[in-house]
Amino acid sequence: MTPEAEPAGAARPGAPSVAVKGERLILLTVVLGLFLAPLNSTMIAVALPDIMLDFGVGISSAGWLITAYLIAMASLQPLAGKLGDSFGHRTMVLSGLSVFGLVSIGASLAPSLPVLLVFRVFQAVSAALIVPNGFALLRGILPAHRRGAGFGLMGAGIAVAAALGPPVGGILVEAAGWSAIFYVNLLLVVPALLIGLKHLPRKQIAASNQEFDIYGAVVLPTLLVAIAWILISFSKGANLWVVGIGVPLIAVGTVSFCWYERRQPDPIVQLNFFIQKSFSAAAAGIGFANLAMYTLLVSIPLLLSSRNDSSLHIGLILFVMSAGMIVSSYVGGRMIDKIGRRIPTTSGLSILAVGIMPIAFAGQDVSITTLIVGLSLVGLGLGLASPGLQTSAVEAVDSDQAGSAAGLYSTSRYLGSIVGTALIAGMLSANEVDVDGLRRVFLLSLVSAILAALVSLGLRGRTTETLS
Repeated sequence: MTPEAEPAGAARPGAPSVAVKGERLILLTVVLGLFLAPLNSTMIAVALPDIMLDFGVGISSAGWLITAYLIAMASLQPLAGKLGDSFGHRTMVLSGLSVFGLVSIGASLAPSLPVLLVFRVFQAVSAALIVPNGFALLRGILPAHRRGAGFGLMGAGIAVAAALGPPVGGILVEAAGWSAIFYVNLLLVVPALLIGLKHLPRKQIAASNQEFDIYGAVVLPTLLVAIAWILISFSKGANLWVVGIGVPLIAVGTVSFCWYERRQPDPIVQLNFFIQKSFSAAAAGIGFANLAMYTLLVSIPLLLSSRNDSSLHIGLILFVMSAGMIVSSYVGGRMIDKIGRRIPTTSGLSILAVGIMPIAFAGQDVSITTLIVGLSLVGLGLGLASPGLQTSAVEAVDSDQAGSAAGLYSTSRYLGSIVGTALIAGMLSANEVDVDGLRRVFLLSLVSAILAALVSLGLRGRTTETLS
């Protein structure tokens, strides 16, 4: 294991104030970088109806702006985390920030849906470099007894970005059109780069003779694209080609991929992580929780848009979900430091399910009041649960594999989102929100939340780690 070099101003005897300043600047850089993924996820949801109108496409086509982004995020984060473990988390974070700024400008100028889709994928590529390596940096600088609070603070920061996405996106769309939502990214990228270049810690790189897993890097995104296509096709109505050919091919491909990865000395997907009960529970929990959340995030704007609500009004309604996360994320982090990982996490996911319940039962006739109350509980539950899930995942492995663990955990997070958005594209018609389709979407969200709460019971209570 090769430890991270001390950041500028790292802890030294007799200089506690310098150490605190250095840690805070690292935290600031990471949180600015982590803002980008949730901000762009929620802003695009608000802008989606206008993009559909501008380019003359339906939800099945425009939905790929979300699905492709999620697929790229899911498939590339294990690779990004592994590259960070090998070549330095600092390098990956700074590279991701630089590329994200450039492609955001390109997305704002996109003249067609295919071009916009390409830039959205590149946004995901750059964000995938930032997320796992940002969390790995935090794992390295935060001691175990303060890690929950640190991750809770990151969760609150991410929730702030997600909360700002809908109202900021709504204001920008109303004022300057959907393309304006991409320019706001520069307000995060520029300061993060300036601070990060000076304060992010470098890593001492050890030489490695292990061959790069090119097969795994290529096959993983291919499988995720195929799975998304199958889910969309199947939810629209299964046919002979999908059931008879597509499903068996993907099943064989998935099994073959897992067999191959298990036999690689340094695989892209570290399947052995799932042997750890706590990691498996965290990965499954976040996957089901994100499936529940994303089905709401995408379907509610479509529902409200069909009622002729403005983009700003839709953004403000979605704001209450992320606002709940802001309130509870830091609280959840402090709780897991004091009483362990399991109880706050399972409690939060149970609150998530309770919040979705009235929305699911009301269906298309759900009132604004019910939406606001339900989404508030959804946000509170997600915020309470997220620090325990994230912390459990990175603590389940050795610190020199923290980037890989964070990447695979994030893949599980985005896999839930991919399944949710792909099923929505099939459940809802291309041009209007139908009653039966929306009811199925809301019920899917509720069932996913219940499953998330159940699997989280596999988390361990307290960490046995004693070293920072």
